[in-house]
Amino acid sequence: MADNKPSLPGQKGNDVNMERNLLIAFVLMGAVLFITPFFMKQQPEPPAAQKKAEAKKEEAKATPAPANPAPPAPAKAGAPADQAPSALSDTQEREFPLETKFYRIRFSNRGGVVKSWVLKNYKDSNGKPLELVHTRASAKVGFPFALAFPSTRPETDVNNVLFTHRFPEGGNAIEFEYADAKVRVKKTFRLDYGDYRAQIGSEVVAGGAALPHNLNWKGGFGDTTVYNAASTGHTVHFADKLIIKTIKETTEGAPVSDRGTFPFAGIEDTYFAAVFFPREARSFELRTYADTVPNKDGGTEPFVGASVGGEGRNDFSVFVGPKDIEIMKRVDPRLEQLIDWGSYFGWLAKPLFSGLMIVHNWVKTWTPKDSYGWSIILVTIIINFALLPLKISSLKSMKKMSVIQPEIAKINKKYEGLSLKDPRKQQQNEEIMGLYKKHGVNPAGGCVPLLLQMPFLFAFLTVLNVAIQMRQASWLWVSDLSQPETIPIRILPLLMIASQFVLQKMTPSTSADPAQQRMMLFMPLVFGFMFYGASSGLVLYWLVGNLIALVQQWFFNRFL
Repeated sequence: MADNKPSLPGQKGNDVNMERNLLIAFVLMGAVLFITPFFMKQQPEPPAAQKKAEAKKEEAKATPAPANPAPPAPAKAGAPADQAPSALSDTQEREFPLETKFYRIRFSNRGGVVKSWVLKNYKDSNGKPLELVHTRASAKVGFPFALAFPSTRPETDVNNVLFTHRFPEGGNAIEFEYADAKVRVKKTFRLDYGDYRAQIGSEVVAGGAALPHNLNWKGGFGDTTVYNAASTGHTVHFADKLIIKTIKETTEGAPVSDRGTFPFAGIEDTYFAAVFFPREARSFELRTYADTVPNKDGGTEPFVGASVGGEGRNDFSVFVGPKDIEIMKRVDPRLEQLIDWGSYFGWLAKPLFSGLMIVHNWVKTWTPKDSYGWSIILVTIIINFALLPLKISSLKSMKKMSVIQPEIAKINKKYEGLSLKDPRKQQQNEEIMGLYKKHGVNPAGGCVPLLLQMPFLFAFLTVLNVAIQMRQASWLWVSDLSQPETIPIRILPLLMIASQFVLQKMTPSTSADPAQQRMMLFMPLVFGFMFYGASSGLVLYWLVGNLIALVQQWFFNRFL
């Protein structure tokens, strides 16, 4: 597991903390800016990632590994041309790689399991092709597609015996078979060359009868090189609605077992999923697991897993790939629900993502490098100009408020020293409200820019943390817009603090209270603290918004 690092967004637990911190910042700013003395006089209080050794490839000396045919053509460089599609007798443990356009799988004849499932188009935090199999956890509880027996177990440990193997004609596939006097087991794996799917079947016969069994993916899943990777692992299944079991929910009780005609079931992390689809509509069992493995720091690292199966032969289509909306729609539209757009601002996050992708598709035509950063900047400009009429109204209200501050100060001085419970406080408030009415001032008008920005801020936070397109998206010196800057001194948060100070100086004061004005000087630092550990894309959005506001404020102060 990864070493301890500063808290990063991109995980659900960290997302919650970030949202809470931002809400606190907005509440503090609102209290300081807009609660005038006639209400109250309170001052608000203000791991190098774990490196996982890439599994080394072993040469299959007796039978060279098949390569990458596009079905239904024969394998490009798979089993030798003179090899007949008949079972081969394996006497020692061996591994066999199969490869498609999108992934590379390494099978073992010991148990007929998957030892490695690498996505070729994605990298882990160490820059290596992304390995989705949690090797250490799988070594403890079994590698993917090992068998589990919910009721009757065969006398033979079928997950630890050597299977024979063959490469069937007509596709990028491998079959494993084992038989002795007590049990017969067969597994079939056929890969879709141009997709993130594979067809997997299994059958177990003992005493002339089929044994109910499950196919396992118990040993965790996803990118284990990122900080706090374990917190992003969940089991998922669909039963009228998406049901998610977190590590905590799975750990606190016995393994969850459920049976039904689920459209799909499996496991996920923030950006990737391994999901089983039954190839025929029938009832099957889902079991979820949770366990721990030691980490390099002497502690333990939790993980979750799942197994699916039923009576007789299991026949599944398995999707193992990115949680990309377009890709998942082609597999099953219901998979789109695996992307968590958030409970409160999901109504804005998803359309914001769609708009960002439209802009990005245009931007990348003239600047393919760092295009997502430029896309965020352009979307920020569009949002700010769309909100310009409301911002102008707010700026006018704030200017009127600053003009009448001397009169408000006189009223406050007149009633100086009164407690909040004093009946004369009501008279003070009435005089101030009358002053507002006389000059056409909305005392809450100054909070409009903050209120307008909040939904977009949280929507951007969600998009940056769940959209796989933002994963490892670079911009200039920023290596990953979905994470904080990796340089010793983070430039974007410092620029944001500086721009916030300048903007505050240019904005007319809405309070004549010196204490309140002094407190406002600390607000850029509060925001800087909140944003320092935020994703770089989120800081970029807020920084660009500040720069636009500076231009707008200068124009307003000069000409309006």
